[in-house]
Amino acid sequence: MTGPVLPRPSTAPRTSRRRAVFAIAAALFIAGVIIGGLWAWMAPPVHGVMALTHDGDRLRDYLGDESEHFFVAPFLLLGLLNVAAAVAAVLAWQWRAHRGPSMVTGLCAGVVIAAGAAVGVGALLVHLRYGAVDLAAVPVSHGHPVYYFTEAPPVFFGRTGWQIACTLLLPASTAALVYAVPVAATARDDLGGYPAVEPSYREAASAPS
Repeated sequence: MTGPVLPRPSTAPRTSRRRAVFAIAAALFIAGVIIGGLWAWMAPPVHGVMALTHDGDRLRDYLGDESEHFFVAPFLLLGLLNVAAAVAAVLAWQWRAHRGPSMVTGLCAGVVIAAGAAVGVGALLVHLRYGAVDLAAVPVSHGHPVYYFTEAPPVFFGRTGWQIACTLLLPASTAALVYAVPVAATARDDLGGYPAVEPSYREAASAPS
């Protein structure tokens, strides 16, 4: 499947390719900070209870289905990042003069930077909002055997390196996949960008006579 043949750009772009890549990465960093703040406002905290038994043992449990928030919160963050990655890929494709491998590299690197910024800002804000719960120092006694607490929502599904890497890299793969769709549908070998190259046989065959 081939798309329409685009006219060749007549002049060089005002912004160099290096500056274009830097601009994409900087814009995605700002977007990541905003996403982190939005997630911190939306993510549900985890409510739990600590109880002291007659034998003096401490039992920790979560109220109702609150334990599901350990999955809901990081999934929400990952969803926001994937939406931002898809939108960024579409906008990057609109910057026609800089279409190509360099833009894809800058786009993917920028999305990883955005994910790191969102994780850092989100984790900081929920920590400031809910604080840290020291379960070993929870004030339970036989006179007050039950203590309710609220935990900050997590930004990762787990603490292993693979789980953290997947959260940071999955949005980048989404951006690359979305960018690849118009690339595959474009007839020109230069993607209609700058500098223009001679049309290939595929482009010439698809051109109107």
